[in-house]
Amino acid sequence: MTVMVDIRSVHKRFGELEVLKGIDLQVRAGEVAVVLGPSGSGKSTLLRTINHLEKVDRGSISVDGTLIGYRRSGDKLYELREREVLRQRTRIGFVFQNFHLFPHLTVLENIVEAPVAALRRPRAEAVASARLLLERVGLADRADAYPRQLSGGQQQRVAIARALALEPKLLLFDEPTSALDPELVGEVLDVIRDLARQGTTMIVVTHEIGFAREVADTVVFMADGRVVETGPPTEVLDAPREERTRAFLSKVL
Repeated sequence: MTVMVDIRSVHKRFGELEVLKGIDLQVRAGEVAVVLGPSGSGKSTLLRTINHLEKVDRGSISVDGTLIGYRRSGDKLYELREREVLRQRTRIGFVFQNFHLFPHLTVLENIVEAPVAALRRPRAEAVASARLLLERVGLADRADAYPRQLSGGQQQRVAIARALALEPKLLLFDEPTSALDPELVGEVLDVIRDLARQGTTMIVVTHEIGFAREVADTVVFMADGRVVETGPPTEVLDAPREERTRAFLSKVL
């Protein structure tokens, strides 16, 4: 399998605080990598560097063989223009914990917006595709509703459909269920499970250990800005090698 995400020695600091301390991670095409770890371990910052919402201080990130946010010339890296970065982001879907839907647009318009604006798709084609995506996430009947008329779980499923509308090579999820009431968590995880079965490459930051055990090809445990341990769920969750991983799991299992 080809490597879809290649993260090499990535460092990131905010002022005095070093948040990422040399992250190395590879995710293969079609894999689901689930990132676990305590609050403040750098999980969300790592996701945001993958699509250049945060610039790295050192190191490099490539998605599908393309360097993200920079171009290399000899031994030097030069930051890309914002327009070029935006073009790269169309290939990397990002689902946030707080949905980030446009409140003044209907569900259908929220999904159609990006393919028309960013990919210059004909509107009729984008609408037809959006309706299929809504069907895929179980919301075909809510196309004309506004976000405020939906439950949190429904809003998050619309956000997933919106990310899929750009046909990304990679999907990033940042705590996709943490803003939801417990009874709504399952409907969002079901959509992500479906995507996993269809071979979508995903990196999911979550606290849902059961979901990680069921869906992840690779579990990545982070603490203090470092990757402490990676491996299949049967290894990392059931027989962790590192004391730091064992201590974390003993508190959450």
